[in-house]
Amino acid sequence: MSATVEIRDISKWYGQVVALNGVSLDLKPGVTGLLGPNGAGKSTLIKVLTGQLRPSRGEATVLGQAPWNNPDMNRFMGFCPEQDSFYEHMTGRRFVNALLSLHGYSATETRDRTEAAIAEVGMSELAERKIGGYSKGMRQRIKLAQAIAHDPQVVFLDEPVTGLDPVGRHHIIDLILKWGGEGRTVLVSSHILHEVESMTSSVLLINHGRLLAEGDVHEIRELIDEHPHHVTLTTSDPRGLAGHLISDPAVVSVRFDEETRSVTAETLKPEEFYRRIPILVTQQGVNVDEMSSPDDNLEAVFDYLVK
Repeated sequence: MSATVEIRDISKWYGQVVALNGVSLDLKPGVTGLLGPNGAGKSTLIKVLTGQLRPSRGEATVLGQAPWNNPDMNRFMGFCPEQDSFYEHMTGRRFVNALLSLHGYSATETRDRTEAAIAEVGMSELAERKIGGYSKGMRQRIKLAQAIAHDPQVVFLDEPVTGLDPVGRHHIIDLILKWGGEGRTVLVSSHILHEVESMTSSVLLINHGRLLAEGDVHEIRELIDEHPHHVTLTTSDPRGLAGHLISDPAVVSVRFDEETRSVTAETLKPEEFYRRIPILVTQQGVNVDEMSSPDDNLEAVFDYLVK
């Protein structure tokens, strides 16, 4: 398959701050993970590819065209940003509908596409609520709905599962796999290795604005398996969740804090741990509002690569 996204020696700087430094890569249909700690340059790269930023040096093309100052490209690209920027008084349905109408669809097609996209991300029952009253996970889902409602060929997703509970993450990851399987080119940025690993085996490692490596995610996993992984879960019942986790054979230790409603588990078998969390939530009825992992283990990979 030929590349749908091509980047040649892209650099972007703001005064003395270098956000991207000589990045070159090709993206083909399917899912590719863009992996790096916060501040690595992931969002800047995506903004260059979506035409929001003009590179200081180098060239980028999407479907053979330069995205900068090229609004016609918007009909072929979908974008889910990391940061929220909503009309808080709008309902989720009205938000997606309004953005679709900018593409020039008829009223009937706009309505049909809105309903299809909202249903795909599991927001049909919440579509008439105002966005200002949405949880972080709901806001993330409605951003994903607008990103794919116009059936784009290339999709850029910047930290798409941040704020979702374990079951919600599983659903969205399945959707991303589906979009990649349909022949779309999907670039997913994340600072959490296990998220990318569950979506694709093809990864790009970026840090301090430089592309450090690209290849198979399982090779990356081998570099850090010796390090313990810490996962923090937010719940209404920290003590109860800690009791369930401490009996899990993949868990080394557990600590909980009732004041912050959080439980932190340490595991040497992260793949097993992440695979069992959705089962724990659904079968045991345990409430988990959010799951996150610090960057420490990923930083160890970058330190290794730099050295």
